[in-house]
Amino acid sequence: MNWDNKDNDPWGNKNDAPDFDELMKKFSAVLGGKKSSSNGSGGNNSGFNMPVGRVMAYALFGLLVLAGFQSIYVVEEQERAVILRLGKFNEEQQPGLNFKIPIIDEKFTENVTITRRESQSVSMLTKDENIVDVTVSAQYRIANLKDFVLNVRDPENSLKQALDSALRFVVGDFTLDQTLTVGRQNIAQEVQERMQSYLDIYTTGLLVQQVNIEKTDPPSAVKDAFDDVVAAREDKEKLQNEAERYALSIVPEARGKAQAVIKEAEGYRLAVVANAEGEVDRFNKLLEEYTKAPIVTRDRLYLDALQSVLSNSTKVMVDVEGGNNLLYLPLDKIMEENKKKGDDDE
Repeated sequence: MNWDNKDNDPWGNKNDAPDFDELMKKFSAVLGGKKSSSNGSGGNNSGFNMPVGRVMAYALFGLLVLAGFQSIYVVEEQERAVILRLGKFNEEQQPGLNFKIPIIDEKFTENVTITRRESQSVSMLTKDENIVDVTVSAQYRIANLKDFVLNVRDPENSLKQALDSALRFVVGDFTLDQTLTVGRQNIAQEVQERMQSYLDIYTTGLLVQQVNIEKTDPPSAVKDAFDDVVAAREDKEKLQNEAERYALSIVPEARGKAQAVIKEAEGYRLAVVANAEGEVDRFNKLLEEYTKAPIVTRDRLYLDALQSVLSNSTKVMVDVEGGNNLLYLPLDKIMEENKKKGDDDE
């Protein structure tokens, strides 16, 4: 477009820039193979000649190179790719060198081997209508890339909602005491099963590998009281364990002593029976001898009895014939003095 005044622009300034019509003529000359002249004169050749076919060949070659870069690509070992052709699922491509049609095909690539993690901290009601703060984490991965790409607009957001819903449902079936102590493992297992069922219903293509209940705390206003309850429960378990340990140590000892007493009584019984049987046998033999010689046997029994009695006595009383005096011999004292003298001599 030319101004009426070629030397000045509409604002009165001098125009030193090249004329736009002249630039267009030069460009047309390049494409059409004609010579361009300044101000419509054919004096000087200010352009250059190039066949239209060559220009189109160069352009086509450039387009082919660009299309090649857009069409051929590599899927890594840990990745999978989903191809949509005109917005419709076409195929799922495996690791390696792959091909897609530019503009027509759309590619979605995801790492299907990496384990991802989602964590939440929420407050909820328990079965006994108490409030508990629960921190839960879920580990998951992509199991079906086609479902992950096509079925749900935001699969990971759906996983967050499924985790929250499953956790509230399961904790609602447990008491506060169970949630804070022994029930955490059962809660984690049930949350994983229910969460996976939700994801399967919506066909998100996600697989929940593990759910962990990382922390369960009562509300901060009553946390000190619950800490005291937990400490008391731990003391109770400690004392119970000590009592069981003492019972395990004392019962075997008592059983051992009982067995020893039983064995001792059994031995005593056998000894008494054997002694009694021996006395009976001895009495029968004495009876036979007494029947044969009563006087001799009676005297012999008398002497044996005296010997048995006097052998255990340390005092001797001697009756003086024809007098009233008794002679006392302290044999025990005499034996002790002789023993002391022997020790002194040594």
